[in-house]
Amino acid sequence: MISLRPRGQHAALRRAAAHHGARVLALSPLRIDRRDDADTRRRLRDALASPVVVFTSPNAVRAAQALQPLRARRGQAWLAVGEGTAAALRRAGIATPVAPARMDSAGLLELPQLQAVGGLRVGLVTAPGGRNRIAPALEARGAKVLRADVYQRIAVSPRVDAIERLRRLRTPWLLLSSSEALEQLLAALPADAARHLRRARVVAASPRLATLARRQGFATVATAASARPRDLLDAAARAASR
Repeated sequence: MISLRPRGQHAALRRAAAHHGARVLALSPLRIDRRDDADTRRRLRDALASPVVVFTSPNAVRAAQALQPLRARRGQAWLAVGEGTAAALRRAGIATPVAPARMDSAGLLELPQLQAVGGLRVGLVTAPGGRNRIAPALEARGAKVLRADVYQRIAVSPRVDAIERLRRLRTPWLLLSSSEALEQLLAALPADAARHLRRARVVAASPRLATLARRQGFATVATAASARPRDLLDAAARAASR
């Protein structure tokens, strides 16, 4: 199994893979840098004081919690882009975060709490980059989006020993939960290693990512229920048994 999670964030995938008798090759093309400055803290305070608060990733939850305790106020709605983010919020002390059945930005934007938002303040706790669909969509609905970028993704070169291990793998599974990670990795790998990577079978965390994988030249692509490690590994196991 090939993991493209940020550096230092492969443990959950390793545990899920071990349950299936598999091992994980970490090919991190990104690292997470948390922000800690006066402007970020101010923006986070404003976002968390909004009637609706949206978190876009578990990393956003962890970075925000490192800056200040997370406490839900009476009447607030705390929303998560997926179940992994909702689980991170519960661990941080938010009892009832809401996540969509379709665990991506499109699913998030379909939640009832984000429909009649004209004139409403919506806090968005996130990072620069990504698809950047949520804030423009909410602003188009008339919301005032209070954005707090609490971390950033920094491109890093894959480890030389990991690239050598990639070259030796035979038809591995690539666990895909980030378009940015895949595109960054393909750009960073030597040409022969990138060709070898494209021979991998892909388990994508969403239909959108499955489409991206096919466009990038991957021939065998399965779609998981979500980006959660258990769902990715279960989908790989089902696909391998067919």
